Amino acid sequence: MLMGDVEADALGRFLTSENSGLEIIAAPTREQLDTACANPESGTRLIALCSSVIVPGTHLEAIDCGIYNFHPGPPSYPGRYPSVFALYEAAKNFGVTVHHMVARVEEGPIVAAEWFPVPEYCDLETLDTLSFKALVSLFGRLAKPLATDPSPLRTKGIGWSGTKCSKTDCDVLCTVDASTSPAESEKRIRACGPHLNWITQPLGAGTRPTTKASTRAAPARVRELAQSSSASGGAGAV
Repeated sequence: MLMGDVEADALGRFLTSENSGLEIIAAPTREQLDTACANPESGTRLIALCSSVIVPGTHLEAIDCGIYNFHPGPPSYPGRYPSVFALYEAAKNFGVTVHHMVARVEEGPIVAAEWFPVPEYCDLETLDTLSFKALVSLFGRLAKPLATDPSPLRTKGIGWSGTKCSKTDCDVLCTVDASTSPAESEKRIRACGPHLNWITQPLGAGTRPTTKASTRAAPARVRELAQSSSASGGAGAV
């Protein structure tokens, strides 16, 4: 499971409740992923959730029961930090996506997607928490086929859309300097929240801003979200 240890422990319980014979291996980092995928046994499946680790093609080819990514944004927001860009664009609806993982990031066939309305005056922490809760809900609904059926999960015929954004795009968006207008600053403050990078002087040529935007709920809340979602379905699921 390409995710943090806390997430793997909490979400792994969905899987073992359907198949007690499963071996759950948490691989939060690229190094741990490489170790886990060095000689994968037959019947191995990889599940990624809110991870920035790029799975190399050798692992994609070696794993025989599919690789699935739980993306913390809807099909219209592929790439990194989807919640930041959704808030900046004042999106009325947001969501999450589950898809087959392929060599090109966020381009694999979509298995499921779920949308929900963005609350009025929503900030980044709130939207990230809502999206993570929706991912946990989707994980719970897909736990049985993920744990018991080695065949590929069925796709829904939903296509990706929108611009695939990168960490560099987010770094630029989350930077406010002396040349930024008040109206633009307000939009960026709402979208980036505590990850905003304040610079007192205009950025010079060749300067690269940096920030630490996140799309994960705080680890301390993972088990709480998993427990609260395990008995409820999400709205707008496909």
